[in-house]
Amino acid sequence: MEDVKNQLDRIERNTLLASKKVLTIEDVVALTGLSRSYLYKLTSYHKIPHYRPRGKQLYFDREEVENWLKRNRVETVDETDRKATNYVVTGRRPG
Repeated sequence: MEDVKNQLDRIERNTLLASKKVLTIEDVVALTGLSRSYLYKLTSYHKIPHYRPRGKQLYFDREEVENWLKRNRVETVDETDRKATNYVVTGRRPG
C-alpha cells in the first residue's frame, strides 16, 4: 500500500512541476536531475540563467532552464554526412 502512495505522491509532484513556469531550486533539481549543490555552483558562476529578487531565494524560468539544457546540440551521423556531401558537391561550408 505504501508503494502505491509513493507513486501517487510522485505523480502529483510531477504534475505540479509540469504546470509551473517559475521554478525553485528544488524544482530544477527534479527537472534536470542535477544535484542541489551543483546547481548552486552553476548559479554562483553565472552558468545557468536564474533570478534572485530578494537577494537570497533563487528562482528559475522554466523555458530558460529548458533552453539551457538543450544548448550544445550534437548532430546526428546523418546530419554530418549530409553536410559533408553538400560540401563535396558545392565546395561551400554550410552557414
